[in-house]
Amino acid sequence: MSNTVEIFCVNTQSKHSYPMGTSLLDVYKDLKPSLTGKPFVAQVNNVTRDLKFKIYNPKRIEFQSNNVPAGMRAYVRSLSFVLCKAFYTLFPGTEIRLDHPIAKGYYCKLKGVKQPIDKDLTECVKQEMRRIIASDFPFIMKMIPTEDAIAAFDKRGATDVSLLLKSLGDLYTKVYELDGLMDWYIGPLAPSTGYLDIFDLTPYKDGLFLRVPDRKDPSKLSEEVNQDKLFGTFSEHTEWNEIMGVSNVGNMNMLIKKKSNMSSVIKIAEALQEKKITRIADEICDRGSVKLVLVSGPSSSGKTTFSKRLSVALAVNGKRPTPLSMDDYFVPRNQTPRDENGDYDFESLYAVDLNLFNDHLTKLLAGEEVDLPTYNFETGGREFRGNKIKLNENDILVVEGIHALNPTLTEKIPADRKFKVYVSALTTISFDNHNWIPTTDNRLLRRIIRDYKYRGYSAVDTISRWPKVNAGEEKWIYPYQENADAMFNSALIFELSVLKKFAEPILSEVPQNCVEYSEVHRLQNFLKYFSPVQETEIPFTSLLREFLGGSTFSY
Repeated sequence: MSNTVEIFCVNTQSKHSYPMGTSLLDVYKDLKPSLTGKPFVAQVNNVTRDLKFKIYNPKRIEFQSNNVPAGMRAYVRSLSFVLCKAFYTLFPGTEIRLDHPIAKGYYCKLKGVKQPIDKDLTECVKQEMRRIIASDFPFIMKMIPTEDAIAAFDKRGATDVSLLLKSLGDLYTKVYELDGLMDWYIGPLAPSTGYLDIFDLTPYKDGLFLRVPDRKDPSKLSEEVNQDKLFGTFSEHTEWNEIMGVSNVGNMNMLIKKKSNMSSVIKIAEALQEKKITRIADEICDRGSVKLVLVSGPSSSGKTTFSKRLSVALAVNGKRPTPLSMDDYFVPRNQTPRDENGDYDFESLYAVDLNLFNDHLTKLLAGEEVDLPTYNFETGGREFRGNKIKLNENDILVVEGIHALNPTLTEKIPADRKFKVYVSALTTISFDNHNWIPTTDNRLLRRIIRDYKYRGYSAVDTISRWPKVNAGEEKWIYPYQENADAMFNSALIFELSVLKKFAEPILSEVPQNCVEYSEVHRLQNFLKYFSPVQETEIPFTSLLREFLGGSTFSY
């Protein structure tokens, strides 16, 4: 019987044999494949593994640096562990929570710290982080009995982790250790702290701000951007989560076991969104000059249902909302901009006929009648079918689209006539105090379900398109989100427990030989931490119904 195993390295496009039990890191050191930066993870048969993973069977291996999402996730998780280790070393008995992503970094809350959270404290923590990184301590992965992990986390006061582990019921749990500190992380970490050479830590609001490498160019720090309005929206919802006692998934899972309590959470979460929509409608009406409401947000943020519910709230205020489709203002297809691959770029601002759009808006706001165009997606041309409208005194135009907050889109319309709303699914529940839930995962799961149910797309189709969708959002949406007059969080605290039931069967159809399987496997692992919730109590006007079905709105 052979004691060696054959691997195929994607990076070098070559086959090799190694003794059984050889680690991926040893394979990397032997092959020395060309990478942009250090290796952080590897795709092993299309599953993301850390570099301590040992091979015992034939494998297809691709080493990845932090210039790809899986590598960057490992970098940020590892850096978070270093921050926690430094903080607990300096301030034993206190608590740090990596609360949520903001401004291309991560906002961290501190509890139990008696001294001011200022530059001196921040510099102290930063220096300790640098010491840990310079020491090149290994991240040690262990599989231990779950009851032992729960006891250790309870002893340390990390009940956020122990509660999550209790809710899962697993016999064994994977934990990581860094220089004597044990912690739990949802995905792979770097081999050691010496890999984490780029970061910064600054005071931010009432906490700390962890800066990480730029996702496009990890050799430098991400740029600092102002996202005060977005931070305020996050804070509003995280405070509500704390009041409800559901800041983390473990809390949620325990509530789900008590069905009556979960019913209350659903009702309160839906009522909270309804209250917010009503307030936005009231603010629009209080500004008597507003005749144009612009709604923007990234893919699967629930813009369409929000616009419909906002229209209902405006009608309650005596207004007559009139929808206007931006898609009907596409330029003829032969004039559509092309992307770097030569394909039509329908997400470009300049795929819209800006002159015609502004001309029609100007005439409508002046009380003139306008013959609206209809874009024929089959022929790629514009048609006029006698769809004429004229705004009366109480009419308000409602325009939804990815460019709605871009000033160029409506540059000829006076500011006092416009009200801009940014909608996104800002996930505010975390796995525990050190593992947040990316807002993009929430939206990706929504889109996978909707695409499968209504558009006939498989999970592979949706996942393969997702990077391009994200690139369009980075270019055309996020730079303008702070232009909003109001922000609306479309995420519901319980929704991932609902999406689980719908997403898992779709994800299970993806075979392992697809490159998209890596993302599928990550999402499957992600969803296993959520106890399921049935959708029966979700109102038929809920934003979730846009993705699940059963809405009373027409789409």
